[in-house]
Amino acid sequence: MGTFVKTPTTHATEILGSIGFDFVVFDQEHAPLDAGALDMMILAARASNVAGIVRVPEASPSMIQTVLDCGAAGVLVPHVTNAELASKIVGACRYRAGSRGFANTTRAGGFGATSFGAHKDAQDSEIVCVAMIEDIEALDHIDEIVRVEGLDAIFIGRGDLTAALDAPSMVSAETMAVAGPIMAAAKKADMPVIMLCPNRADARKMAGLGASAFMVASDHGFMRQAALAALDEFKPPLD
Repeated sequence: MGTFVKTPTTHATEILGSIGFDFVVFDQEHAPLDAGALDMMILAARASNVAGIVRVPEASPSMIQTVLDCGAAGVLVPHVTNAELASKIVGACRYRAGSRGFANTTRAGGFGATSFGAHKDAQDSEIVCVAMIEDIEALDHIDEIVRVEGLDAIFIGRGDLTAALDAPSMVSAETMAVAGPIMAAAKKADMPVIMLCPNRADARKMAGLGASAFMVASDHGFMRQAALAALDEFKPPLD
């Protein structure tokens, strides 16, 4: 179970890790997370025993390399529309059979404490590379995308798909008519699927279709929900 983190501070990550979330996704695509803030947030994830994955803003090898060197557990890359792009992001995450620039004097390499070989082995085996499938264009190439060697999972971005379809919600019949074939292709290729779900009922439905990892809301969403609940509980009159 995971959630998005959009606030440029360590505190949300520490709290989420302490209450048992398995992973958090630091959202560089839709939140103002600069390099310095992100570095500290990744450190907070490592200290809080929660996997810190970064949603980079684009499929940039240099951006991917930077967040992995900072110690991120993996990357979530938006708008992957074909197998060529999927192969590109996989290569950016890997040393062997990839194109990632080498450095073991980073946090990921123990600031030089990890040997060349051990660092390459650990990073190549542990880093998670996830492609976001959120464009109508990707539907024409989904069978090839889910078979890209080294890709660890896909994330079906129902938000962007819903917007592209001009559908009423991400759980609408129109959106699910598109998401369903994506999940079927992933299942056929034994490719894990991650889904953002608004509630338990939707998560159960997605699990039945083959999803195996789930995300819910974000730190912003949790704060708003808690604040609304507090306002409702203490609304006047109090007598």
